[in-house]
Amino acid sequence: MEVTCLLLLALIPFHCRGQGVYAPAQAQIVHAGQACVVKEDNISERVYTIREGDTLMLQCLVTGHPRPQVRWTKTAGSASDKFQETSVFNETLRIERIARTQGGRYYCKAENGVGVPAIKSIRVDVQYLDEPMLTVHQTVSDVRGNFYQEKTVFLRCTVNSNPPARFIWKRGSDTLSHSQDNGVDIYEPLYTQGETKVLKLKNLRPQDYASYTCQVSVRNVCGIPDKAITFRLTNTTAPPALKLSVNETLVVNPGENVTVQCLLTGGDPLPQLQWSHGPGPLPLGALAQGGTLSIPSVQARDSGYYNCTATNNVGNPAKKTVNLLVRSMKNATFQITPDVIKESENIQLGQDLKLSCHVDAVPQEKVTYQWFKNGKPARMSKRLLVTRNDPELPAVTSSLELIDLHFSDYGTYLCMASFPGAPVPDLSVEVNISSETVPPTISVPKGRAVVTVREGSPAELQCEVRGKPRPPVLWSRVDKEAALLPSGLPLEETPDGKLRLERVSRDMSGTYRCQTARYNGFNVRPREAQVQLNVQFPPEVEPSSQDVRQALGRPVLLRCSLLRGSPQRIASAVWRFKGQLLPPPPVVPAAAEAPDHAELRLDAVTRDSSGSYECSISNDVGSAVCLFQVSAKAYSPEFYFDTPNPTRSHKLSKNYSYVLQWTQREPDAVDPVLNYRLSVRQLNQHNAVVKAIPVRRVEKGQLLEYILTDLRVPHSYEVRLTPYTTFGAGDMASRIIHYTEHNTCHFEDEKICGYTQDLTDNFDWTRQNALTQNPKRSPNTGPPTDISGTPEGYYMFIETSRPRELGDRARLVSPLYNASAKFYCVSFFYHMYGKHIGSLNLLVRSRNKGALDTHAWSLSGNKGNVWQQAHVPISPSGPFQIIFEGVRGSGYLGDIAIDDVTLKKGECPRKQMDPNKVVVMPGSGAPCQSSPQLWGPMAIFLLALQR
Repeated sequence: MEVTCLLLLALIPFHCRGQGVYAPAQAQIVHAGQACVVKEDNISERVYTIREGDTLMLQCLVTGHPRPQVRWTKTAGSASDKFQETSVFNETLRIERIARTQGGRYYCKAENGVGVPAIKSIRVDVQYLDEPMLTVHQTVSDVRGNFYQEKTVFLRCTVNSNPPARFIWKRGSDTLSHSQDNGVDIYEPLYTQGETKVLKLKNLRPQDYASYTCQVSVRNVCGIPDKAITFRLTNTTAPPALKLSVNETLVVNPGENVTVQCLLTGGDPLPQLQWSHGPGPLPLGALAQGGTLSIPSVQARDSGYYNCTATNNVGNPAKKTVNLLVRSMKNATFQITPDVIKESENIQLGQDLKLSCHVDAVPQEKVTYQWFKNGKPARMSKRLLVTRNDPELPAVTSSLELIDLHFSDYGTYLCMASFPGAPVPDLSVEVNISSETVPPTISVPKGRAVVTVREGSPAELQCEVRGKPRPPVLWSRVDKEAALLPSGLPLEETPDGKLRLERVSRDMSGTYRCQTARYNGFNVRPREAQVQLNVQFPPEVEPSSQDVRQALGRPVLLRCSLLRGSPQRIASAVWRFKGQLLPPPPVVPAAAEAPDHAELRLDAVTRDSSGSYECSISNDVGSAVCLFQVSAKAYSPEFYFDTPNPTRSHKLSKNYSYVLQWTQREPDAVDPVLNYRLSVRQLNQHNAVVKAIPVRRVEKGQLLEYILTDLRVPHSYEVRLTPYTTFGAGDMASRIIHYTEHNTCHFEDEKICGYTQDLTDNFDWTRQNALTQNPKRSPNTGPPTDISGTPEGYYMFIETSRPRELGDRARLVSPLYNASAKFYCVSFFYHMYGKHIGSLNLLVRSRNKGALDTHAWSLSGNKGNVWQQAHVPISPSGPFQIIFEGVRGSGYLGDIAIDDVTLKKGECPRKQMDPNKVVVMPGSGAPCQSSPQLWGPMAIFLLALQR
């Protein structure tokens, strides 16, 4: 019986605590970047204010089990790097050099498959102040007939800013206002872009000729300094005026050098000149120097509008435009139009016939056309007319009309287009009129109505055109509204009727239309035909990869399904196990439709049948593979990240312990977990400590716990945890645990837990231990060691010897904490020994609307040569910092020290600890602490056994 009791007691240290620790995701957004302020506005909306160019850093703190996955998204405004179209899967969102366009609402979505996702948001307000712009306008209006004229000047100051800017107008160094000067008026105009203030100088006076400064300010928000711009108003101030050295339309020949001068005829201050080109930038090789624009060896592509703009911020900019036309001709085409009145589509003797000729030219209206018949100039007569600008045809088109067509009118006609006197080659087009000249027909060659090709291969769609002459063929898509061809064009011309496609893809499948063009042939209703393109592609299957878990001895059904493919059918399905071909599964009786999946049934999972299964499905074009990993091994453990205060430090031994907690993922999917293999390795070290942790039957949602001891401060460790069943080792889970003084700061690290010295105080706190103390330090004041009593332990203290004076203050400021609870407790040890002890104050700095310091605790005078502990309750309303302020007393025997600062959520303990007592956390090698809840039922069970 004693042996039984001992065995039961041996199992108590390792336990399962609680049931159903699976919990939906909870989220909270906190900031860690260069925020100016984080506040709650009138509708309890969190607003994060940041200066443009600083670093935005938001953290989504999550709880829930399993560990939630976090995704950041954004709405409102617009973000660079396509942030709005993508998501950031990370608990920390970091944007370097944030721009104003990246302001808006950011959402943190946390989900872990339990319950509904948690969604939190925060609005990011990006603050900025651009350089102001100042423009001057004036009006001259008649007053009282012609007796005199009133001259009014408006100085308009515009700036882009967030928040809205405040404007200050100055004449010289004097600030202007309505009340001090009746000759000025300051107002905000309507319908302006950006922030604008206007200074109106009414009926200009001699003293109004002066220097004016517009100063803009956002009241130093986010540390943004004020900006200003100055303008000197004189009696010669005038807007710019321009004239050009050439006509507004300039026609040149290709290859010529073009020079255009833009001349200033007025403006004070001296205007700035700038050349621009529309559309697009200035041509390559063009040179703009001041008001002179030079384009060497101009080409047809250089045609366009060239703008010269002069600005001096007085009045409106002056602008002159030159329309540069470089002579060119291209694309000569012809049309044969049968008798329109008789609605004929054929050439018939005795009916009218019209031949038309057109070229695309610059300038279009300067083109001349000449008609020839059989090599000789065509002679005009009552039956042969030449017209220009037919309203039914493109502009500047020449037409040769044959009235009452005779046999003698048959022949070869040539139309020649030219620029008289210009070195531009002529263009000509030829058309033959005879009894063999017939309108076109179009058809698809036999066997080419449906074209089937494999994805990635070239394809050729063909339509045959008959007739004389043969017009080009135009191709377009039929089955998709406003769809474009693979070339990106809605319509594509092919001279031979063949549309050639390179590397076709499945989205090119569909119906294509071919039709005759109405140029370079008959100007009649287009003839058309259609070609079907079928693009075959290999099958797509699901699952592409699947992990199948099952207990030993249980059956498993594997299914590989065809999602899509062309053709959409399974031609063959082959199963393999570990690369070896399996015999075909039993044939299912023929169904009405072809099967869309393949199945393989395993009667029982064994060690021999565990492994990789592969199903290869083919549709005669290609194949796709479903992979199944069949196993009876256990799933990986799920580490629990919401353990309260998992790190427990032991200052005396320089060690710490860590409470490791986890659940087992889907424990009922396979055989019961018998034990866990725990491996603990210090980072950057090779050796690991391995332990076996036996368990009883593990239920889903049970929280398992093990305390890792003898971990060295401040090292981090990699922890690996592997479940074992009768099958063997399961999936391993790993995580990194870090030593952190998040809850208690011992000041052992030189970084002192992120605390900083206040820059506005009189002197600084000092970090030291018994080994680094000044041997000549003042006796009878200050602690001999830290709270641990060891010479190596560090603490913070203020040195009050010279040159310190009465009332000098030293402030130590904590990192910024984000308030996530209503109440907090600040606990710390203090040492105040010496007859000149001043005061030790604890302040709370609120960061809601700027920095506001509030006294939370204060103590003064000599308290003896002992360390004592204080617990201070605080209730911050938003992000906050704690400040330790040491105040020097009346003399040098007034050193004050602090150590072991702790910040915890919740209320402070009602009964304070003995200030001379140090509580040391357990450091034994016990696997974990026993749960008090287990002792009652266990005691009853042991008593029953003893009876």
